[in-house]
Amino acid sequence: MKKTLLLLFVTICIQTISAQKEPIVITIKNDPAAPTINKNIYGHFAEHLGRCIYGGFFVGDTSKIPNTNGVRNDVIKALKDLKIPNLRWPGGCFADTYHWKDGIGPKEQRPTIVNQWWGGVTEDNSFGTHDFLNLCEVLGAEPYLSGNVGSGTVQEFADWIQYANFGGKSPMSDLRKKNGRTEPWKVKFWGIGNEAWGCGGNMTAEYYANEYRKFATFMADWNNTGGINRIASGANSSDYNWTEVLMKNIPLNMLGGVGVHHYSVIDWNKKGDAVNFSEEQYFKTMKEALKMEELVTKHAAVMDKYDPEKKVAMVVDEWGGWYDVEKGTNPGFLYQQNTIRDAVLAGATLNIFNNHADRVRMANLAQCVNVLQAVILTDKTKMILTPTYHVMQMYNVHQDAKLLPINFSSPLYTFKDQTLPAVSASASKDKNGVVHISLVNVDAKSKHKIEIDTKDLGVKNFTAHIITSSKLQDFNSFENPNKISPAAFKDFDMKKGKLEINLPPFSVLVLEGK
Repeated sequence: MKKTLLLLFVTICIQTISAQKEPIVITIKNDPAAPTINKNIYGHFAEHLGRCIYGGFFVGDTSKIPNTNGVRNDVIKALKDLKIPNLRWPGGCFADTYHWKDGIGPKEQRPTIVNQWWGGVTEDNSFGTHDFLNLCEVLGAEPYLSGNVGSGTVQEFADWIQYANFGGKSPMSDLRKKNGRTEPWKVKFWGIGNEAWGCGGNMTAEYYANEYRKFATFMADWNNTGGINRIASGANSSDYNWTEVLMKNIPLNMLGGVGVHHYSVIDWNKKGDAVNFSEEQYFKTMKEALKMEELVTKHAAVMDKYDPEKKVAMVVDEWGGWYDVEKGTNPGFLYQQNTIRDAVLAGATLNIFNNHADRVRMANLAQCVNVLQAVILTDKTKMILTPTYHVMQMYNVHQDAKLLPINFSSPLYTFKDQTLPAVSASASKDKNGVVHISLVNVDAKSKHKIEIDTKDLGVKNFTAHIITSSKLQDFNSFENPNKISPAAFKDFDMKKGKLEINLPPFSVLVLEGK
């Protein structure tokens, strides 16, 4: 009996080991009906919050830090290299306290504002509409302006649109010209308030839907000949009723997009350290990040009921990791470091957006500089690029490329008695026929062998770059700014039309096939 049990135990062990060695088989197909991955999925967010604008983007034109009209040149270059497609401003919660006319005209004559949401600091309005829209022109990025619905008026919002977009003669276009800008900027994307369910006014969905209709009516003519894209303040994570009410009660011809906000937070009362975290905290963060798949799927199902032709975009205009602020910094400034955990979070989230490109057509990582999951951190004259920056730069090859539908069964990443899908993936083919495959290994302990049949892809030669490090907690510091950066990856092989890859733990990989 003992021999039988021993033999059975050995057999099970052998089978388990054998199963673990079996590769993950990924199939990728060319599908003419697949959507294009909208470049605006790779958008960013710049709120008047902490050191995002002042001390981040904007140092003033008298600063010794090299700048263009007060905006740091190193930040401009970094964002150009990132191919940033759009930038959301001025908030966030700040948007519904911001009155745009305070930020135009001679800087010395502008009134101050107390930023009641973020630290209670006094701002001098030296960075305003002209500064932001001119910056977007320099970056080659579409501006996405969030208008004040919470404490503003319909007339104030309509005036802002006329100031920014009208090329003929009017009170607002005359004022713009007086302030030094002859040609309009032609801003396409306008958010009608922000988080109307919370800091934007604590509204019910029904009340906000009516407010939206009122504001939207005065933003454009009946036929919206100016091509304005009106975006509704969307749901907080899994509030599917909010999306339902908006889609049901707002005429589709008045609705360009519906927002969704979701942050990967362990516990809102105890978010955990951005650097000194345990595997358990990592697991919980990734669980919240991967929840984006469920959120996008279920919000899309609600939208499909009222918009089966998918004319209205889902706009995930706030997403990212949110931890406790760095020790010794202002709690209202939301300054946090950025580790390999954030790189994995970004890669997995972007894969989700890519794979849902039929409905998700814009997203904005929160936030761009010095706030939350920033791609850039600054300290006086110094600037560093975070692991998240490098992931988004690696992934920008997907912008406006054709989605290649992907199918596979992921192994599980197990922590104690809980599991998550270990591998995340998306793929696309650009206009030149170049194929890109993005792979993420969420697993904190195990590498995974992956096999991809490339016969249908029409490419034979692959190169690859990877983001990883020796520890999940590794980050780029001002003392060691290049500790983490993309590196050439060689641990793959092509055999008989199949690509075999050994994907290390907690890593983000992008393969390019020609």
